Amino acid sequence: MDRLDNTVRPYAWGSTTAIAQLLGVEPTGEPQAEMWMGAHPGAPSRTGRGTLAEVIDADPERELGAASVAKFGPRLPFLLKLLAAGAPLSLQVHPDLDQAKAGYADEERRGVPADAAHRTYKDANHKPELVCALTDFDGLCGFRDPLRAAELLDALGVDSLKPYVDLLHAQPEEAALREVLTAILTADRDEMARTVTEAAAACDRLGGDHAPYAAIAHHYPGDPGVIAAMLLNHVRLQPGEALYLGAGVPHAYLNGLGVEIMANSDNVLRCGLTPKHVDVPELLRIVRFEPRDPGVLRPEAAPDDEELYDTPTDEFRLSRYVLPAGGATHDLTLATPQILLCTAGSVRAGEHELSPGTSVFVPAGEKAEVSGTGTLFRATVVA
Repeated sequence: MDRLDNTVRPYAWGSTTAIAQLLGVEPTGEPQAEMWMGAHPGAPSRTGRGTLAEVIDADPERELGAASVAKFGPRLPFLLKLLAAGAPLSLQVHPDLDQAKAGYADEERRGVPADAAHRTYKDANHKPELVCALTDFDGLCGFRDPLRAAELLDALGVDSLKPYVDLLHAQPEEAALREVLTAILTADRDEMARTVTEAAAACDRLGGDHAPYAAIAHHYPGDPGVIAAMLLNHVRLQPGEALYLGAGVPHAYLNGLGVEIMANSDNVLRCGLTPKHVDVPELLRIVRFEPRDPGVLRPEAAPDDEELYDTPTDEFRLSRYVLPAGGATHDLTLATPQILLCTAGSVRAGEHELSPGTSVFVPAGEKAEVSGTGTLFRATVVA
């Protein structure tokens, strides 16, 4: 197996302390948002044999296994991350596989440059994802009941929001949500900025269920996404709990440290809380306007002390091992590729001693015995 040397991405929303504290190093003073583990071309992990992308390209079937290559092609199907949010990420949704293929083909046909600011589809893949909290972790996930959203907005006492409150009482619910989100995203920018400023002051004054939106507005003053965010469920995950984000589900991470895994894609359609391009017509086509429970996941017991986060996605499978002092050695050998990430304690994986924040790549079929005292996450595929 290969010890991974991973890139930390310095996005502006990143925490200045969380990843450094996990790694046991001094903070740099700069935001550290994500540490990428995998073979994504944007920042492939480095090994003693070259980048992980180069290692896989040299012999895909040896590294990934015949079953994974047959199902997903000669590439690692997932990207594993440590994600450390010190400020809200953009409010966003991801397309399903058919939508991604069609959208990518359309932009290619129209000659939209790959690096253009208004480019929506970076590739032809979908981007389901799972985030598992390592600390208390705040996020937004899926539309809340429209009547509950109406209550939140109405309590602000902002006259310009009253038409939205009335719309949210309409039936059917999906049409009401669509109409309100469309109105928010297409409103006059100056008028909306004034509405957001007034709403943020009211959120700050009211506190309670309104407090998260006051915090969001502090980071994104005047952004329509502040009002759009109030249509969504606010979720606080405890360590070990997780959220699965499927296609069309609007979401945003607000604060906290977690392990994130996703299909290997960059396709994001933004709804707000961002200075980046918002493609409103395409966004409204992709979003699933369905009130839903956020669906907090807790790990399910599996054989050999494995704890599995069960999702409907085959491109990734995330599980963890909480290894007690004096516990048995576990054989994690699989016929599929794996990345093992230590997040607490000290874990021995093969010949490698893993401390928090360190990881290894295990080629398909390679012997993978682990022992020690701590927490280990295992990322692989369903092939």
